[in-house]
Amino acid sequence: MTVAACILAASPESALRDVDGTPNVRRLVDLAWAGGAFPVVVVVPDPEGAVATALAGASVILGAPAPLELGPAGQMARAIDLARAEVDATDAALVWPARMGWLDAETVTSLIEAHGTDRATLLRPAYLGMPGWPILVPVAMLPTLRALAPDQMPPAIAEALAGAAPSRTIELGDPGIVLGLDTPRDELPAFDGPPEPPAGHRHEWGALVASGPDEAPEPPATRD
Repeated sequence: MTVAACILAASPESALRDVDGTPNVRRLVDLAWAGGAFPVVVVVPDPEGAVATALAGASVILGAPAPLELGPAGQMARAIDLARAEVDATDAALVWPARMGWLDAETVTSLIEAHGTDRATLLRPAYLGMPGWPILVPVAMLPTLRALAPDQMPPAIAEALAGAAPSRTIELGDPGIVLGLDTPRDELPAFDGPPEPPAGHRHEWGALVASGPDEAPEPPATRD
């Protein structure tokens, strides 16, 4: 089982926004790795190379966006395509808007664990009953994603995918699922963790499922 993290930023400014002293995109990549996602893909315009610089030394694929006329669904499909090109065995992807920067790595772990027991189902994390991000999209749903209208925004895309195939919402107790970076950190509710094991068994919260390779820093791989 291989679940990628596909982080999507609409602009370099969104990717490079300072979050607790770290560029947002670098922090998200580290969270994805800590939660057990692999490969990790970032799709963002980077005309001056500033995002690549921020990601230097990280095990990440940095890709150029799809044509703008394909809309948000096209950007999501582009990111999943990059993940599959990197690891052919990728069978699902966490679609993760970069504005959702407060997410906890344990939420990533929980979604991956739940996918392991339910591989054909779209998984949506929730906080206090409200679904949010990232959504876990099985690769088999790519044709559905590509067929969505280019004017659909991410919330409508999530609803359309959930209505087109088996889907499940999982309560995970993480306010970062629904509250993005526009909410100051000191206004975030406490992280509670899921009330029940997402995959039907308990794991040790806080344990890192995967970490990046112990290598000398190098620029991220890029894909045109």
